[in-house]
Amino acid sequence: MMELSLPDEPATRRLAAALAQSAPARAVVHLHGDLGAGKSTLARAWLRTLGVTGTVRSPTYTLVERYPLARGGEALHLDLYRIGDAAELEFLGLDEAEAALWLVEWPERGASALPPPDLDVHLGFEGTGRAARLSASTPTGTAWLATLRDMPQLHRIAEPNP
Repeated sequence: MMELSLPDEPATRRLAAALAQSAPARAVVHLHGDLGAGKSTLARAWLRTLGVTGTVRSPTYTLVERYPLARGGEALHLDLYRIGDAAELEFLGLDEAEAALWLVEWPERGASALPPPDLDVHLGFEGTGRAARLSASTPTGTAWLATLRDMPQLHRIAEPNP
C-alpha cells in the first residue's frame, strides 16, 4: 500500500502522470471516493498524460467514454454512479480484451461485471486537499506500486505524517 497527501490539484495531476507513465501495458484501476474527492480530476489528468487530446468528458451521464491511445488500444473511463444494477453494464458494449486501460469510478456499483482491479485508488478529503491510498490487488499491481515508489515526481508529493 502507498499513501500520499495531495495538497492541491497540481499534486493530483502529478500522481496521475506518475500512474500513467508507470502503468503496465494492460491495467484495470478502480477509483474510489466520495463525490468531489478527485476521481474525475485524476482520470482526466491520466488520459492527458497518455496523449489524449480534445475534450475529455466526464462519463457521469454516458457511463463510459472511450479514448484511443497513441501507444495502441483504447482507454475506457467509466463512471458507474448512476447505474442501478451491475447487469446494466452488459448494454455498454465493453470488450475487456480490447481495452488497454480501464479507469472505473464507483466500481462497487459494477460488482462482478467488471474485470478485477490491478490497482485500487482511494481518494478522500484531507483538510483543504485530498489524500490518496493506493493498494495492489494483483501481482501486476504489486509490481506497479514498487515502480511508483521509485519515481522522482512522487517524492514531491507529500507523504502523510504517521
